[in-house]
Amino acid sequence: MPRQRVDKSERRLDVFPTFFKVAGKRVCVVGHGDEAAAKVRLLGETNASVEVISKEIEPALAEAIVAVGGKHVAEEFRPALLNGAALVFSAREDEALDGAVVQAARIFGVPVNAVDKPHLCDFYTGALVNRAPIAVAITSTGVGPVLARHIRARIEAMLPRSTGDLVRLAESFRDVAVKMIPDGASRRRFWARFFYGSVATSVHAGNLDKARQEAQRLLNGPTGEPGFVWLVGAGPGAEDLLTLRAQRLLQEADVIVHDALVPSPVVAMGRRDAERISVGKRKGAHSVAQKDICQLLVDLGREGRKVVRLKAGDPMIFGRAAEEMDALREAGLGFEVVPGVTAAFAAAASAQLPLTLRGVASTLVFATGHNAKSETLPEWAGLALKGSTVAVYMGRTVAAAVADKLIAAGMGRETPVAIIENAAHPEERQFAGTLSDLCVLEGRGDIDGPVLIVIGEAVGHAALEKAEPIAAMPLKQEFAA
Repeated sequence: MPRQRVDKSERRLDVFPTFFKVAGKRVCVVGHGDEAAAKVRLLGETNASVEVISKEIEPALAEAIVAVGGKHVAEEFRPALLNGAALVFSAREDEALDGAVVQAARIFGVPVNAVDKPHLCDFYTGALVNRAPIAVAITSTGVGPVLARHIRARIEAMLPRSTGDLVRLAESFRDVAVKMIPDGASRRRFWARFFYGSVATSVHAGNLDKARQEAQRLLNGPTGEPGFVWLVGAGPGAEDLLTLRAQRLLQEADVIVHDALVPSPVVAMGRRDAERISVGKRKGAHSVAQKDICQLLVDLGREGRKVVRLKAGDPMIFGRAAEEMDALREAGLGFEVVPGVTAAFAAAASAQLPLTLRGVASTLVFATGHNAKSETLPEWAGLALKGSTVAVYMGRTVAAAVADKLIAAGMGRETPVAIIENAAHPEERQFAGTLSDLCVLEGRGDIDGPVLIVIGEAVGHAALEKAEPIAAMPLKQEFAA
């Protein structure tokens, strides 16, 4: 079939993107209700002098006016009230009434927008991302406002709140940069290092004093760029459970050092040219010793690299982050910890399991099945007996010993237990039973993914109707028998 030709005009915009200067100028909103309130809140992101024109207004609009420091002109609309305005928004929620405002604004030569009536508008209001003095506005020219909002959300994730601080810092160095770096090409390289190197890293970490020092260092001449390490929680594995900060840092990192339990789609969210180094550790099959991981992070940082150390779950919960932080501190390297969704929270969400419950469990315990010497831990047995919910990480191979210790300490054999395998993954499985059932867990060859064991009376309130029984024998073993 012949290829359909696309009219060139369809590739061109019907609008020209521009930004109005409104600081200290009157911007009028004509309206009384929720639509007017939405525009007032949006205008509150600017330094405009906001005036609302309407004889009577609804409470939500009154609150919005107070919140933005605006003014209520309590009069029926008349054209003269628009004289001298920089912009006008009509939100009267009626075609004829909005049309009258549009006609009056055009007589005075004031650009006007009629809310939800594109055919009456001189301009459209975009979905706004405010990182003052940086602003990003997205418009669908009235065709797909929901899509525009989704695009805005993605840009919000890309631009940290501190972007404005970085730009203001750059402004303070602009004149001195021109004097000290007269060559245009060299100055462009300076600004590239400024916005994407150690200066930006320090700003986003909230350390403006260090950022200013780094900027001064860059001005004094090209020297070795110091490295930086982020210890980032990758969450339980689902890509959409990463924090916005984690996503942004994956796009900025030169190197991604990741664990075996971090799924490849999450690692792939890093920028394409980033180096990826697997230091995966699984029980009984440690590919890289922890001391070597610490040294790797130090070496990469000393090379001036921006490093994301990507850990499953949360770095500070059984992630051995303390050892890595100690090594980075000793080496004098900057680092930041970015939290992630830990497995207990992901498992609880999937099973609708309240980890704390009024009158049942007021304490939550995170525990491992064994200590640094691979001894089964008894220390939290007393807490469990007092009604705590206990989330046991890395406990599959010692589940029977854990159950024996708890029962010996006085916990009832019928205490509810839930097991979540591969929490928040597409292949997640849930199991339910009692404390006495835990003895069979290690022998179940069909459960080979990472598991989280939850013990306590709160488990009895989870939505586990479709969970498999812990003590059930896998079909392949039944037939083999």
